Amino acid sequence: MNYTSVELAKPFIKATRDVLTTMAHMNPIPGKPYAKSNGAANGDVSAVVGITGDMCGSISISFTKKCAISMVKSMLGDEISDVMADAKDAVGEITNMISGQARAGLANMGIKMQGSTPTIIFGDNHYISHICKSTVMAIPFSTDNGDFTVEFCFQ
Repeated sequence: MNYTSVELAKPFIKATRDVLTTMAHMNPIPGKPYAKSNGAANGDVSAVVGITGDMCGSISISFTKKCAISMVKSMLGDEISDVMADAKDAVGEITNMISGQARAGLANMGIKMQGSTPTIIFGDNHYISHICKSTVMAIPFSTDNGDFTVEFCFQ
C-alpha cells in the first residue's frame, strides 16, 4: 500500500467538490497540491480531524473568513443569528462531511480509516499542529467568494 501524495489527494479533491457543491452551492476549483513547510493556517477558521486505522494522522480545512461566511449564508439562508458561531459550526460540519467522503474514497483504494470529531480553531494567524511528523500535503481551492485549503498528513 504505497500511494503517492497525488494519489492520496484525489479522494480529497473529489469529496471537497462534491460536498461544497451539494451543501453550499459553491464551485470550488482545486489548485496544485503542494508539500507544506510550516504549520501556519491559510485561513481564519479551521477544523482538524484526527485519523486512525490503516494510516494515522490528521485532516484539516482552513477557510478565509470571507469564504466561511459565504458558505454559511449559502447553507442557512437568512437564518443566521451569530455569523461567527454559525461559521465555526458550518466549518466543522463541512470538514466532517469531506473527511468522511474522502475516507470512503481511500477505503476504495484499500486504506481503511476512522475520523474523530472535528476540533475548530478560529482567529487570525493561527497554527495547525498535525498529529504525525510526516509531510503535510496541502490542496488550495478557490471559489467566487474566497479561498480555502485542505490539508492531510498520514503515516
